[in-house]
Amino acid sequence: MIALLLLAHPQAPLVVRDLDGRAASPLSAAAGDINLLIFVSADCPISARYSPEINRIVRDYRPKGVHAWLVYAEPKAAPAAVRANLTEFHSGLSAPAIIDTDFRLTAAVGATVTPEAAVYTPAGRVYRGRIDDLYQAIGEGRRAAEHHDLRDALDAVLAGRPVAVAETKAIGCFIERTVK
Repeated sequence: MIALLLLAHPQAPLVVRDLDGRAASPLSAAAGDINLLIFVSADCPISARYSPEINRIVRDYRPKGVHAWLVYAEPKAAPAAVRANLTEFHSGLSAPAIIDTDFRLTAAVGATVTPEAAVYTPAGRVYRGRIDDLYQAIGEGRRAAEHHDLRDALDAVLAGRPVAVAETKAIGCFIERTVK
């Protein structure tokens, strides 16, 4: 009898470039790191409404060691338009922006709407979904969120606890993937 030995070949991490050309692998968090990806769109009014909270989350968690990226999952996003959106809605934010026109990062995360967030640790993805429950459905928003799912997930990871709810349904503008 011949034994067949299969060697596992680890998949190379997905490498993307930000607007300034810096390479990053946000889905592969280094030991001790927490990576946060927030999918946004320059054309989505819900993303625009969430901008202040996105900015607060990035600013609040950066000192705690959370590395954040804004991901523009748009088939025709141009660097100039993304820079204009950053200036208008995320001025002074120290999170690199990635334009994901080929949807490699979007598909790997499983993001379907903007805004949508994902949190990665060295163990892999620990959260994907809404930022909070400000919206119950498109056009049905509250004055203020009652549950802060993304903050809860980040706080749990930082405290060394499992994330209580690892996936929530994000409400926002559909990410329209074009077929190439």
